[in-house]
Amino acid sequence: MNYPVELSFKLLAIASQIYIRDANGALLGYVKQKLFKLKEDINIFADESQTQQLYNIKADRMLDFSATYNFTDAQGDLLGSIKRKGMRSLWRANYEIFDTDSKHVMTIREENGWIKVIDSLIGEVPVAGMFTGYFFNPSYIVSKIDETRIARLQKQPAFFEGKFHLSPLSPMSADDEVRVLLSVLTMTLLERSRG
Repeated sequence: MNYPVELSFKLLAIASQIYIRDANGALLGYVKQKLFKLKEDINIFADESQTQQLYNIKADRMLDFSATYNFTDAQGDLLGSIKRKGMRSLWRANYEIFDTDSKHVMTIREENGWIKVIDSLIGEVPVAGMFTGYFFNPSYIVSKIDETRIARLQKQPAFFEGKFHLSPLSPMSADDEVRVLLSVLTMTLLERSRG
């Protein structure tokens, strides 16, 4: 992939629409999340016309804080999964990434939990809450089990839309690149209610 990869979506859209672009602005993927789904089932397409499906992200249960989200390719082959790490995620976002054998291989952690607290508090204040997305920008580290940092997802200042940049911190295999991209996309969708 040509880094940094940008994930962008409008906060005020009725149905989430996410564009995934490389450093040159080339579209890598497009997501239009369906409304009113009790069980998440997200398709990632090659373009906005949604003619060629690339990947699918599907929850293993309905409306559950600890659901596992499985990643598959267009043929339905399992690529891995991600799961929110229970109560730790209340203070600071914390997710576990699994490979095709359901082996825990990576973790995503929010770098500074205080940003989440401040964003939540100020976000409740009328008028001031509209600007939290510009001033409070969390960042997330993707690391292997041995704590080797392999990627960073950084929220960019923006009004009325969410913009994130994914940058590598160390070399990754092609399988890990796809797994990391699908994991940060899923986490971004789950955390999207924040600024």
